[in-house]
This record gives sequence, structure tokens and C-alpha cells, in this order.
Amino acid sequence: MSGISLIGWLHTLGSLPAIPAAIYMFARSGRIVPRSRLGVLYLVCMLIGAGTVFLVTHQAAGYAVGALTLLFLAVGYGVGHLPALKRASSYIETIALTLTFFLLMVPTATETLRRLPPGDPVVSSLQSPLLQGVHIALLASLVVGLTIQIVRLRRRKGAFGQSGSL
Repeated sequence: MSGISLIGWLHTLGSLPAIPAAIYMFARSGRIVPRSRLGVLYLVCMLIGAGTVFLVTHQAAGYAVGALTLLFLAVGYGVGHLPALKRASSYIETIALTLTFFLLMVPTATETLRRLPPGDPVVSSLQSPLLQGVHIALLASLVVGLTIQIVRLRRRKGAFGQSGSL
């Protein structure tokens, strides 16, 4: 099994469908839509990935990523049920769920580049300039993506009152 434990395979294969689900929702709706079929799939896959990370990681950063992901998932999927935050809920939901995708992509990119191809991975250390460049690109994508999402939400709220629906 190429050095990956059974729980490691569950972690990897369980969280993998979240990536195309999120990309599709970003392309179609401009954000992760929690109250949709793909939004539910995203949640389930992210819960599998974030929940099992505590069993597969051996680094403090892995525990932090798992805990933050679970926190942002709870906020992103729960804020819509808090009537007191009605005006801000679409912003909080969008930001929190976009952060979960970023927290998925950083370790995904890191582990992919450090493990593939088997026997001769693309990078051999976390200090690799290529890996650091990928991390910077992901961070830049997060900042640009969140900016675009917030601008779109503001425009829609202005055009449609306080609905915030995309």
C-alpha cells in the first residue's frame, strides 16, 4: 500500500471528493454552498478528512489544521441557523468555508509533492523552494478568491436587499 496505512487511505480517499465538489461550487456559484447536494458531500468528505487527520498525522501542524478545519466547518455550516447574525451570516459562511478549502489544499499539495512519484518525489523537504512557491500561490489564491467572493456578496446584497443568495 505504498507506505500508507489503512486509516491513511480512508483519510485520503474520504477527503478527496471534497476537492472537485468545492471547485465545481466555486465555478458555478462563486462559493461553497452548504445547503446543496454538493455542499452536503463536501461536508461529509471534509469531516472524514479532518476527523481522521488526528489518527494519521505526526506533526503539530497537522493537529492544528484538523482542529481549525473542524472549527471553520462548524461555523460555516452553523451560522445560517443563527437568526441574530442574519445580515452577516452569508459573509461568515463564505469566509469560513473558503478557509476550509484552503486548509484542505495546503496539506494536499504538500503531501502530493512529497510522495509522488513513489520513490522519487517532486520535493524532498518542507523547505523546498518549489513547495514554498506552491504554498504562496495557494495563499495568494485564498486572498484573491475571498476578495472576489466578498465583492460579489456585497453587490448581490445591494441589488437584492439583504438576501445574500448567490
